[in-house]
Amino acid sequence: MSFNGDLEHFPLVDVIQLLHMSSKTGILYLKSPKGESQLVFHEGFFVSANHLNNSVRIGKVLVDMGAISNDQLSQALSEQKNAGRNRKPLVGTLIEQGIIDKDTAFKGLETLIEMTIVEVLTWSSGSFSLDVSKEYVSDEYRYFPEKLHQEVLLNAQGILMDSLRIYDEKMRDGTLSKIFFTQDSSINNEDTVSGQNTEEITADLLGLDELDNINHKIPDVFIGLKDHNPIEEHQQVVTKALPEATIDQQDQLIKYLSSISTTQPTNTSHPVTAIILLSQNELLCHAITTVCKHDNLFIFASDEETGLDIVIEQSLGRDLHPVLLIDIPHDKDGNEALSLVRQKNTAYPNISILITACCHTWRSISMTALGNGARSIIPRPCRRCHEELYAPQMIAFLSGIGSFLKTVVSVPDPEIGHHFILSLNQLRTLSEPPEIALLLLRFTALQFERSITFVVAKSELIAEKSIGVTSEKADGPSPPLMFRIKLENHSVFQEVVEKGRFYYGQRSDNLFNDVLYKEIPAPRSPKVIIIPLLSRGKVIALIYADFGSKPVSPPQINLLEALAEHAGTVLDNALYRKSIEKSV
Repeated sequence: MSFNGDLEHFPLVDVIQLLHMSSKTGILYLKSPKGESQLVFHEGFFVSANHLNNSVRIGKVLVDMGAISNDQLSQALSEQKNAGRNRKPLVGTLIEQGIIDKDTAFKGLETLIEMTIVEVLTWSSGSFSLDVSKEYVSDEYRYFPEKLHQEVLLNAQGILMDSLRIYDEKMRDGTLSKIFFTQDSSINNEDTVSGQNTEEITADLLGLDELDNINHKIPDVFIGLKDHNPIEEHQQVVTKALPEATIDQQDQLIKYLSSISTTQPTNTSHPVTAIILLSQNELLCHAITTVCKHDNLFIFASDEETGLDIVIEQSLGRDLHPVLLIDIPHDKDGNEALSLVRQKNTAYPNISILITACCHTWRSISMTALGNGARSIIPRPCRRCHEELYAPQMIAFLSGIGSFLKTVVSVPDPEIGHHFILSLNQLRTLSEPPEIALLLLRFTALQFERSITFVVAKSELIAEKSIGVTSEKADGPSPPLMFRIKLENHSVFQEVVEKGRFYYGQRSDNLFNDVLYKEIPAPRSPKVIIIPLLSRGKVIALIYADFGSKPVSPPQINLLEALAEHAGTVLDNALYRKSIEKSV
């Protein structure tokens, strides 16, 4: 599987998890205005990394760890420089000199990978692309053959978690910049051997004999800032995809792609749609990606089905409407695509699925595709059907596809609106806090798989009735759960109680994992909602809800907010009437 996308919309953490969960091997290229960096994977695990900062080298990392002194580093570098063809990786030299052991060497390598990840986490924009190697490197390692898989590979997920911890701690303390070394390091000649730069964590550093089975060499120097030339990029893709086309046809397409990639985006608002393109056509992927960037649409392109579920769920978790765009190759009958449409519609009923196909396929399956749940089937240019007209047809196709994709948005469930009106009418007949809270619980359960009412006590929450927690959602409210959660500082629950404001987002504190999810199973998605019920300006109850074992289904938050606010007003009016009756 190869894929590409923007870090702004699909963060590095999600990319790494996608590679880890789909067990992919290859080089992940990361680009931003700051420069470029690379992470190398084998079967979903880290092998090596290349940090974009010249001063971030394994020797300086080991010095900073206190594993070696500056004098020992200088001595090892000097030995490397005089070794000629027998030159060994720095960590190998240090190990053979008895200065460090293998465990310390690997800790340094892991630290450098962590620093590379943390650096990329600070990027506010950038792109990623994966180059896949069908076969990995030779198993003949000069160093650490018994530890490479045990330590680096199996610790990949732990490295990611440590990187996130470091990032969060430094952000909180305002010391994020201090984890990076400065360019004026006292030792800046760590790797000047035969005109080659860097002893960063590369394949050589890990003791690999060679990377002859990986198609692209891992850069071993600081890449730094580059002038991005979109025309050159388009030219490379077009000439590779259309080697037999005339120069005029190639130029037409290159000029069109260049024109839309050098003009300002037509819309700078935050995207609400995520285009997930599945195609084996490299030119089509590149062209649609270019259009989507111009039209400010999130775009993720891949050439195989593996990982689609992760991307769909990540998009849903970020309140983006996933639009799965399936391209059917010329020589396929479309049956595989139709099967995929049925599968994804069943798993994710709230997404939109589009199909692109050349004319002969479009004619034969269009009605069947719509009947199977595709929202639209779009005829696209095909070289094998109309080779001479391919370039102008492609330009015409690209001219309209962006505008069309922006019209594909989530359609609200009309049943939710109907139940909202019913709930408003029912509120008129209620006056007691428990029955008002129960009505709010029932309405919340229409959009979430699990929901719980919490009564707010002096310094804790008491779990009351629930739906979908101890029994099936269709069974309705369950008896009170009666477990308690202490209100603590810096927790989402505490913030909602104090401020009386809604919370809808990723769970972001330990109270969920350490307390709540020991009472109930942790949900599949970290997306949760907490709805306050106020009376006389004070929160008296909370409704907690999540999506349980199912993927995120975008809720109509505005209706939940409106109903909760109206419920608080009804409760205040009821209490006011009771106070008047008592005084008469």
